Amino acid sequence: MTISSSLNAGVAGLNANAVRLATISDNIANASTYGYKRSTVEFQSFVLNNGSSSTYSAGGVQARTQRIIDQQGPLVTSSHPLDIAISGRGMLPVTTISSVENGATDTPMMMTSTGSFRTDANGILRTEGGLVLLGWPADADGTIPTFARDTKNDLEPVVLNFNQTSGDPTTEITLGVNLPATETYAGGSGDALPLTVEYYGNLGTSEALNISFTPTIPATGSSNEWTMVITDTASAGAVIGEYTLTFDNSRANGGTLQNVTVVSGGAYDGLTGTLSLNVAGGPMSVTIGQLGDPNGLTQLSDSFAPTSLIKDGSPVGNLTAVEITENGLLQASYDTGFTRTLYQIPVVDVPNANGLIALGDQAYQVSPQSGSFFLWDGGDGPTGEISGYSRELSTTDVAGELTNLIQTQRAYSSNAKVIQTVDEMLQETTNIKR
Repeated sequence: MTISSSLNAGVAGLNANAVRLATISDNIANASTYGYKRSTVEFQSFVLNNGSSSTYSAGGVQARTQRIIDQQGPLVTSSHPLDIAISGRGMLPVTTISSVENGATDTPMMMTSTGSFRTDANGILRTEGGLVLLGWPADADGTIPTFARDTKNDLEPVVLNFNQTSGDPTTEITLGVNLPATETYAGGSGDALPLTVEYYGNLGTSEALNISFTPTIPATGSSNEWTMVITDTASAGAVIGEYTLTFDNSRANGGTLQNVTVVSGGAYDGLTGTLSLNVAGGPMSVTIGQLGDPNGLTQLSDSFAPTSLIKDGSPVGNLTAVEITENGLLQASYDTGFTRTLYQIPVVDVPNANGLIALGDQAYQVSPQSGSFFLWDGGDGPTGEISGYSRELSTTDVAGELTNLIQTQRAYSSNAKVIQTVDEMLQETTNIKR
């Protein structure tokens, strides 16, 4: 009966507008929630066709909700380096603190567009709502190994202990020393000239390379030749390299290296001007200069003096600060002045972000509608860069939601009026029998 279909359509209209009112209230309530993605409602009509064009039955309406996850809110700056947001369509990989604390081997992989991460008592980097940041751990030297990009198996909870200490071993030394040309003249003393260069071992201990330069004394004239012997205190003073150095006395290249002969120890690379030494902790590169290079070892005048000494590494230091780069590298700074990469935070991307399953605390999970995820480096591929000192605001437009609220109220009242009218008409029908 047409009049009964009118009643059904009115009730459907009330239900549909009630759903729209619920989404509007949710959007307005979360207008100040960081990372909140607003929900929208679309109305779809029902058409009832009884096979006759002479009669009409009202089908009504149904409401379908959708969360617009691929819409990004504006980014605002903060004062903390671990307030993190994505300046693009990607998301941060996270998991739940309960799964981490319970020692679950298969933690759920979730994602969020922004988060204010802080360390808890165990050093786990998490939000107040219990989302734990995931990342790829760096090797001891700060490099990030190659990990699979289509699985979460290599991701680990990011752990930072601000009371931790770390050392940075020395792997490269650049040596600039001037040797006195007068010492290679006939009649010279032939005494060795000592030089000590401190370096830092793998455990942060202070070690030293003891280098002696002994001139070759000829019977007449000048030899322009020295014997360089290098010993390592970490190897109980053992000789790790011995080299014969010959210097040029020509007008064009006077005082620069002319030839390096290896007596024992690591090889000399003429292209880079480096010696490949093996100290107790592993390989070390010592640059003495290329042949003809005035910036390496030289033999000029009558003075023995180090002209430059550059080395990497540092003693054991305390962690003082952490920051995240646009590529997702989580770097720690120590009070001894060096920095080290601890983790890389990838950016998660899915083909259809609006198909993700919405969870609590602005977290999402993949679904068949979203498609499989892929892990990108920040700034690569279709994803945006990772921004520290940033939070993403809610995508709610309060003015627009208030306008929708007025429209919904009027539509709800109109559907209620339809039901009231149908009720009055049915009452008239009932009164006919009387």
